[in-house]
Amino acid sequence: MTSDRERFTTMYDECRQRVWAYVVSRAGRQVADEVVSETFAIAWRRFDQVPQHALPWLLGVARNVLRDSIRAEARREGLRRELQEWITGDVADHVAERLGVLKAMARLTQDEREILILVAWQGLSPRDCAKVLGCSVPAFRVRLHRARKRLQAALDSPALSRNDLVEELS
Repeated sequence: MTSDRERFTTMYDECRQRVWAYVVSRAGRQVADEVVSETFAIAWRRFDQVPQHALPWLLGVARNVLRDSIRAEARREGLRRELQEWITGDVADHVAERLGVLKAMARLTQDEREILILVAWQGLSPRDCAKVLGCSVPAFRVRLHRARKRLQAALDSPALSRNDLVEELS
């Protein structure tokens, strides 16, 4: 009877090259070694779950490791861009832009604000927005069009004072 170490070594020798080729075909050589190493580390930790024919299982693990790696890289890149924007960008411009949008939103009716919030901030589809508002999809689209026009007009009009903004929002 062979030991787990010997069985793992055999599995590694038989499958490593094919797992590596799979990862290279999906993500390139730069990440292949790291993903393959993590794949076999997982296989060792969960060796009792590895089936006799291990290659499909290993490819599934490699796929998940690669997906997690891509997600982590996207999060790091997003954070890097955001930090870079804060470092190189003018924070005052961002604040002024946000304040301008808030002032423009304050000039809209409550219904118009709700429509824009459902679409822009909640990310709902027109069909879902119509359900929330209890109207037909065509009626919602008309309301959305009008709300967008009013928002654009408010953005293009002279700025409100801070006191005007507080009064309109309350």
